[in-house]
Amino acid sequence: MALDLWESSLQEKASELHGDAWHITITDSIEPDKQASDWFQYISGSFAQFTCSLCKKSWMSKRVLVVFHFHLDTAKEEGTIKLRRFKQKCRRCNEARMEDPNFPVENIDVLIERLVEKIRMRCYKEDLGEKNRPSVFKGIVNGPHETAHCEACRLGVCTQAN
Repeated sequence: MALDLWESSLQEKASELHGDAWHITITDSIEPDKQASDWFQYISGSFAQFTCSLCKKSWMSKRVLVVFHFHLDTAKEEGTIKLRRFKQKCRRCNEARMEDPNFPVENIDVLIERLVEKIRMRCYKEDLGEKNRPSVFKGIVNGPHETAHCEACRLGVCTQAN
């Protein structure tokens, strides 16, 4: 289901991608700053919600790291996007597992919109100029970032580490 939201948002904006077919997959195998040669990267963060699969407790995080690696195969007129959504674990459960984030649809749309801009600039060499716009991600959370429960912190790639 999660992939469907990302794919449908991408397809809504695909008209800006020169008629090439673009597809997105969710994977835990990509790492920030380690994209394959002739692939590009876009990293962002967004508000998301998590639910513990053990105790069913839910919590929100104001900045969940998201990494996209993307590549255009001009011969096939096809683009591939790999998406990694960094996970968090429940602080209540001793045997907690890393849980996948659930992003609001509006935030997925903002992330995809910004990704499409990066694709247009990097793969199609479009000059879109500088866009200095504020983050418009939906969701407000107060409280500290808990590095012990953040997958991205554990891997040393979190931008929110205290």
